This record gives sequence, C-alpha cells and structure tokens, in this order.
Amino acid sequence: MIVTLIVVCEVGFWVLLAAGLAARYLLRMPRTGVAILLCEPLLEVLLLVVTAIDLKNGADPSWKHGLAALYIGYTVGHGHRTVKWLDGHAAHRFGGAPPPPKPPKYGMARARHEGAIWLGSAVAAAVASGLLLLASWYVGDDGNTDGLRHWIYVAWRAAGIHGLIALSYAIWPKKAPEAPEAPEAPEAPHGLPHDCSHGSSAVPARDPEDVPDRLVRGARKDEEQV
Repeated sequence: MIVTLIVVCEVGFWVLLAAGLAARYLLRMPRTGVAILLCEPLLEVLLLVVTAIDLKNGADPSWKHGLAALYIGYTVGHGHRTVKWLDGHAAHRFGGAPPPPKPPKYGMARARHEGAIWLGSAVAAAVASGLLLLASWYVGDDGNTDGLRHWIYVAWRAAGIHGLIALSYAIWPKKAPEAPEAPEAPEAPHGLPHDCSHGSSAVPARDPEDVPDRLVRGARKDEEQV
C-alpha cells in the first residue's frame, strides 16, 4: 500500500504541476494556478499520515516506510526548484516572458550553482532523517526499527556522494573555451603606403620638385603662345 501511494503521489505531483501551469498561462487564471500548485504539499502530508497509520496499526517497519521518508525529503529539498524551473519555461513559452537564464557552465559560478543544488540534497537528507527518527520513536522499543535507521544512512550517503561531485567543481573548476584570436592585418608590400596594401587605388601625391623640367618648359611655352 505504501509503495502504491508513493507512485500515486509522484504522478499526482506532475499532474498538479501541469494543471497549475496550464491554468496560469493557458487559461489566464493566475490565482487558480497558484492555488493548484499549493495543493502539492498536501500529497506529502497524505503520504506521511498514511505511513504513520500503517505503523500504528502494527505494521513492521520496512523499506517501504524508509522509501516514503526519502520521497518526502526529496520533495521538500528539490520540489521548489523543480517547480520554479518549469514555471520559468512555461512563462517564456506561453506567457511571453523572456527565457529563463541558463545555469552557468564554467568557473566558480558553476561551482556555486552545483553547491546550491547540493544544499537541496542536504535538506532532503535532513528531512528524511527527521521523519525516520520520529517513526522509530513512534514505533518504540517493541518494534524493529533497524530498517528505518538504515535508511538514514542511505539518505546521508546519497547526500555525501552528491556533495563530493559538487565540491569537485570548486576544486577543479571547468574552464571556458578560449576565444579564437582575431587574424592579423597583412603587411603592406615593401615601398608602398599601408593604405595601398588593402586594395586602395589612391596614388601617393608627387612632390612638385620631382616634376621633370621639360614639363615645366612646355607649360610656359603654351602660356606665351596664348
């Protein structure tokens, strides 16, 4: 029953998310959409209540109860970020909003981004551990609580592995690819001005002193005849 309810809660999470976004951006009913999205935590509350009732009725603590605690912790730690990410894309696709910024890819900015995601995993492990400890206390010494406590180790082991991966981005930050260098301007041929080397048809001005004397005498003779 617990496993079935976890599946129902997971499917219900995505159904409510799709319905809430559709109401906000397709039906233009933002308040209704927010109200639908706020119903999502009720799924986790329902799962928690059913798990407690199952234990109260004498069910032996098992991996199903531990899995339920992990699911609730994951939803608390990462559910908000998932909803925010999908809401940004829906606003861009259907609401005319600018596209959501993409996460950084390089350097310490990427390391900080990965660290923020890991904090969600740490919150998930803490919430799951708290629920499992409460379940162990609820069952008491008469029941077998070793299985519940084992899931606490599973939760923090997953958070620790994720933390090492996030830390690797800070220790070995990913470098951005180098921009290609601009090609250098070709050198001008020897003896020509730089402008002429780029296909310019301009001819350098001739110094008046370099004009041949015969051209000067010819111009004077023409003036005397006039």
